[in-house]
Amino acid sequence: MTQIIRSLADLAGRYDAVFCDLWGCLHNGKTAFPAAVAALQGYRATGGKVVLLTNAPRPKSSVIKQLDALGVPRDAWDIVVTSGDAAQMGMLSGAAGRRVHHIGALKDEPFFTDFAEDLAAYAASQPPITRVALKDAEGIVCTGLADDLTETPDDYRAALLLGKTLGLPMICANPDIVVDMGDKRLYCAGALAQMYEEMGGTALYFGKPHPPIYDLARRRLAESGAASDPQILCIGDGIRTDVQGGIGEGLDTLFITGGLEAERFGADVEAPEAGLLLPWLEGEQLSPTYAMGRLR
Repeated sequence: MTQIIRSLADLAGRYDAVFCDLWGCLHNGKTAFPAAVAALQGYRATGGKVVLLTNAPRPKSSVIKQLDALGVPRDAWDIVVTSGDAAQMGMLSGAAGRRVHHIGALKDEPFFTDFAEDLAAYAASQPPITRVALKDAEGIVCTGLADDLTETPDDYRAALLLGKTLGLPMICANPDIVVDMGDKRLYCAGALAQMYEEMGGTALYFGKPHPPIYDLARRRLAESGAASDPQILCIGDGIRTDVQGGIGEGLDTLFITGGLEAERFGADVEAPEAGLLLPWLEGEQLSPTYAMGRLR
């Protein structure tokens, strides 16, 4: 049964590293959460490694710039691993061919040019990726909506139908369906991939809850000098991404109830009510190891 805890410090000494989600846990896209920052700083002070594991469709350098802009201090984390990093590896490997059509925003342009150190050499050794019109493509790379502030998946129905008709595989660089930016809920690449699959198209996923991002995170953690076979705790507010992914990897999980599902578990977002939370988890058929309101 899921244990409700009050702070990350309650688990002191049990884990060598945490895989911590960003949106909904450490920030809301506009501001960082001071209590979450302090919790991660405290965890690192005891010798633990903090891996920020995010379904952001951009390479880690872009995410680090965003964290800096939000005021998240660099002593709150050790490693950043993004769904964009893992999806870049899939693209470079030819999962969607060498001629690809991009669906996404201008802010996602670094996906095609900016590779982390452990991907750059591989990128240089592969044939080039060329971006083309949909009718000329071998596959689709979807990093999100072109304008997630105003658009919905319905705006892409015609393009997705054409892609499906042409038999194009889609690389989905962010499996999230929605994300909250401040008080506004925005659609992500996962919503387009979901629609594409419903049409009969093939979508390939590289972020949580799918294995590629965890494989990359473990490799980067090992390269950082972490203990062999470390005990890892997955932290996140996405029941179908963070929690399901962690469980699928055989890892303990901490469900942050005050994120995407904040309105479900009682009036006090900091203290989820067991009588509401546990039946809901049973209905989801997922049982995180721990739960807490907001990361602190």
